Amino acid sequence: MKRTLVFSLTAALLVALVSCFPSNAGVSASKEVRETPPEGRTTLKIVADIVPHQELLEFVKPGLAAKGIDLEIYNTEGRLANEQTSNGEFDANFFQHEPYLKSVSAEQGFDLVNAGNIHVEPIGAYSEKYKTLEEIPLHAVIALPNDATNEFRALTILSQNGFITLKENTEVFNTSILDVAEYLKPVTLVELDAAAIIRIRDQFDVYITNTNKVLEAGIDTGGVLFREGADSPYANILAVKSGRLNDPAIRALAAALTSEEVRVFIENKYHGAVIPAF
Repeated sequence: MKRTLVFSLTAALLVALVSCFPSNAGVSASKEVRETPPEGRTTLKIVADIVPHQELLEFVKPGLAAKGIDLEIYNTEGRLANEQTSNGEFDANFFQHEPYLKSVSAEQGFDLVNAGNIHVEPIGAYSEKYKTLEEIPLHAVIALPNDATNEFRALTILSQNGFITLKENTEVFNTSILDVAEYLKPVTLVELDAAAIIRIRDQFDVYITNTNKVLEAGIDTGGVLFREGADSPYANILAVKSGRLNDPAIRALAAALTSEEVRVFIENKYHGAVIPAF
């Protein structure tokens, strides 16, 4: 009787211990199931600006997922995005226009190409003080971005709207206020880092910046004083390594971003502040 009782108690204790400590095999199997990607699916890691780029990617994400392509969308500082795409950290980036990509690629040796024109963000002039072009006073102080191509774009729209004329053969990638041939109106032009313009915009009579900066800051783009037209050559593009240009998943992403559904989404959401480039 005593032996039987001891054996029964020992068996019960062993069962309890086993119940408290599940087998490692079970944990490993469960972990392996979670970490193995679903068979037949492709994941694309895309680095993009927040507005409107990430919003467009989020819009096409469900449709691509239904076709077996999952998007992982990241945001990073623009100057790093090309390097990160070039070294394979990301499959593509979506934040820049082709003239800028070509300039940076030539300078840094990146093997990156345009996988599709998606949209134009017209650079425009805004003000915290004035509502129309006609209200801008003489001797106004105007802030403009000093980075590659955007300063040229800013000077171009100032020229188109009667403030200045530019010297002949002004270079797109090497432009400054020294390229102003004549001031048709007495204004002061201040060159600033694009990231700083929005933060200190109330210090100027007029500030010129990209639409995405305005949208990210929650500023009403309907209050633009003047801006580029739909014929702007600075379409924002999907950029990839040249060897990935014909990758089926990349082609599917480019097709989704240039679909009729995206065209309607852009037109309805941004009301001219962002323009389809396809």
